Amino acid sequence: MHLAVALDGAGWHPAAWREPVARPRDLLTASYWTDLITEAERGLLDFVTIEDALGLQSSHFTEPDGRTDQVRGRLDAVLIAARVAPLTSHIGLVPTVVATHTEPFHISKAIATLDYVSTGRAGVRVQVSARGYEAAHFGRRTFPRFRIEDLDSPALRELTDDLFDEAADHVEAVRRLWDSWEDDAEIRDVATGRFVDRDKLHYIDFEGKHFSVKGPSITPRPPQGQPLVSALGHETATGAPFRLLGRSTDIGYVTPHDVEQARAIVATVRSEHHAAGRADEPLHLFGDLVVFLDDDPATAAARRERLDSLAGYPYTSDARIFTGTPAQLADLLQELQSSGLSGFRLRPAVVGHDLPAITQGLVPELQRRGAFRQSYEADTLRGLLGLSRPANRYSPRLSASLEPGGTPIATA
Repeated sequence: MHLAVALDGAGWHPAAWREPVARPRDLLTASYWTDLITEAERGLLDFVTIEDALGLQSSHFTEPDGRTDQVRGRLDAVLIAARVAPLTSHIGLVPTVVATHTEPFHISKAIATLDYVSTGRAGVRVQVSARGYEAAHFGRRTFPRFRIEDLDSPALRELTDDLFDEAADHVEAVRRLWDSWEDDAEIRDVATGRFVDRDKLHYIDFEGKHFSVKGPSITPRPPQGQPLVSALGHETATGAPFRLLGRSTDIGYVTPHDVEQARAIVATVRSEHHAAGRADEPLHLFGDLVVFLDDDPATAAARRERLDSLAGYPYTSDARIFTGTPAQLADLLQELQSSGLSGFRLRPAVVGHDLPAITQGLVPELQRRGAFRQSYEADTLRGLLGLSRPANRYSPRLSASLEPGGTPIATA
């Protein structure tokens, strides 16, 4: 079983910052994030994802809420990962980026740099945004205002489908940029005065509906060749999120609430994976759960009720909310795993409480059952997930099947 944790401020419950174990004064410090991620590494977890967005956190799905009694403001997820990378040695680092308003060229070199800084442990979680107030930060496009109940309207369906298709193009451009330097493009030969072989740098010539990218990257091919691409997908009427998972990602996060739903989701995403012509490429599917963990189920339930009271409303989530003991959670994860899920991404309700409960309670329980690793078996994120380093699409042995985008740069 693979395990990851999703880190978001003081935790996923909006009142988490008010818990005694929370560190609200430290949320915007490097030491806070270092402490969380090193704790996750002590638990031998595969990777952490770091939440990010282009607008302030809100209790409303579609617009700011103006509240001052909840955490607002965050650090840049890619920069957090880059800061923590030299202080860790095995755990994967997967920051969130919003593809909708971020250029593929910028993301490609940022994640490639993270892969170098972490010596092969980088990934990225791609996200889309249809929120008008986030688009207003950039001034390049406008989105209509909408309510949560408008999500199934024809106009909004068309918009979100377009955004997910754009995200797929974004990922394709990023992947091509990662490959735009062949692995041996850097010669670094002082005696001959040749640092780089210009014939091994390639224009990618990507043309999409929303952007075009000439390339090549300014960053040589990352240590993993291709850092891991991941995204969260929900079931919709048009299936666009699951298409993105099947077409573009190495890791898809899904939100089943029981085994039957998990099986159906896995089957749908696998179908999209095959339809995209990627049947021979590995695709991990992780189930997301919010967790309240305590040694006694009643204690966990009481803690959730107390936090709901502080927030002023019952906490809900797109993912299943688990309240109970580490052993009970281990039972549930093994049951859900039978549906075909590769692993799980756990969202700690209160990170100061529930992250140690995962690493010091859940992990030992799974180890006793023979369901989780006893030590790290690889030094790269691809290695931890059993994925080989992919060949460069522009290398000579692949050139026969290469479509447009493989033209080498003329030697100066």
